[in-house]
Amino acid sequence: MASAKCYQARQLHASDYDKGFLEVLAHLTTVGEVSRETFEEQLKRMDAAGGYRTVVVEDEGRVVATASMVVELKFIHACGKVGHIEDVVVDPAHRGKNLGLVLVGALVDAAREMGCYKVILDCAEANVAFYEKCGLTRKEVQMVGARRLLASALPGPKHARCCAAALLLAFLLLS
Repeated sequence: MASAKCYQARQLHASDYDKGFLEVLAHLTTVGEVSRETFEEQLKRMDAAGGYRTVVVEDEGRVVATASMVVELKFIHACGKVGHIEDVVVDPAHRGKNLGLVLVGALVDAAREMGCYKVILDCAEANVAFYEKCGLTRKEVQMVGARRLLASALPGPKHARCCAAALLLAFLLLS
């Protein structure tokens, strides 16, 4: 009987650009055009800023899963820290191997090491059971204002922004 493969999460490296990192993220959402140079610059900015952790799982030389965490500095809880877990995704060909559990576990451990008093993760209702298996519990409600932020960032007079926002909203709803 063959033994089960043991997967481990590790920190994202610049070399992961060539190992399919962005392709894995594309299974979650739109990535856009990201050149190697832009990728490496973003990675350097994140490292320099501190408080960012992106982990990956690699299998046979390819990135097959990834997740990120941003650490928020707070005034409450004696100027404590909160880890926000984001962008958890596993390549569909590698789902069912507990890679999501490996990723979330690695980020929870990192949050603990970085002195966070809690971690937060927003997810779709359909994913709640999975994250409960990771040891997280349902709490409170998420609110989102992304479309409004996009509309207010558009140039021009307010009525032009409203028209542009309506077009953007129509595009998002139709796509």
